[in-house]
Amino acid sequence: MRNAQAIAFSLFPFAFSLGLAAADAQPYPLRPVRIVVPVTAGGGVDALARIVADHYSQALGQRFIVDNRPGAGTSIGAEIVARAVPDGHTLMVSSSSFVTNAAIQSVRYDPVGDFQPITKLTTNPYIIVVTPSLPVASVKDLIALAKAQPGRLTYASSGTGGIFHLGSELLCVLAGVQMTHVPFKGVAEGYPAVISGQVNWIFGSPISALPFIKAGRLKGIAVTGAARSKWLPELPTVAESGLPGYAVDAWFGLFAPSRTPRAVLDRLHAEAGKAMRAPEVDRRMQAEATEVVWNTPLEFAPQVKAEYEKWRGLVVKAGLKVQ
Repeated sequence: MRNAQAIAFSLFPFAFSLGLAAADAQPYPLRPVRIVVPVTAGGGVDALARIVADHYSQALGQRFIVDNRPGAGTSIGAEIVARAVPDGHTLMVSSSSFVTNAAIQSVRYDPVGDFQPITKLTTNPYIIVVTPSLPVASVKDLIALAKAQPGRLTYASSGTGGIFHLGSELLCVLAGVQMTHVPFKGVAEGYPAVISGQVNWIFGSPISALPFIKAGRLKGIAVTGAARSKWLPELPTVAESGLPGYAVDAWFGLFAPSRTPRAVLDRLHAEAGKAMRAPEVDRRMQAEATEVVWNTPLEFAPQVKAEYEKWRGLVVKAGLKVQ
């Protein structure tokens, strides 16, 4: 009996590899595919998922259905995908929030080990915007004012643990200053607080912040990326403004559960590139000051890992906790 069990266990890896090979050989997709979006419908992540889903449906001959599963700061949707059968019939389009959430709180998924990155779809920097009455014209001025008034300056975010919160806290840590975090349920609620002067500053995406800047209701002082934005060349980076090495970008990516067959991933990656490079999509992204990326899984996977390690290191160093 023991010999039979030993033989059975010794054959298991071989049988498993044969199963993956068989999955690779099957046509894909075999049935409708679910693209989980871990936020509510109507936002940028949702819109991008629908662009990809529409293209896949036409190109691959099966329905690709966007399934919005918001809650727990993207953790509910991310867990669904992490636990799904890795056969390419459950995917996820998400921002980096599922990574930052895992860095600051306990979640039931591993943002690195449980997912196979397929491609980064888009990226754009944030804009640091301040209330017009605040006497600062640059990040250097903001830091100087914060040092002169420890703890008195405030920054808004779209919620504890999100990229707006952690990106702002990273600025404070690198600058060696204390500012008070004021979380809101979403960035749409944070903007009025900064416009009115109730809160001093906030991260804003180009598409949402630019109308306020052009109307004089908010004042843009820097972009958060590693390089200046080609859409906002007049704004310096935070790094140029006195914090070398600072870089925070918004990105949206396409993911599958880990162990999804390589042939499936390759096909999804190739078709995602066609979707994102369609002229009408390119025009839309440019109007939103967003850059199409479409990198490879080999390029994207280490970027996701580095992102998690970066924010986890910040959380530990700053002693951040979910409020």
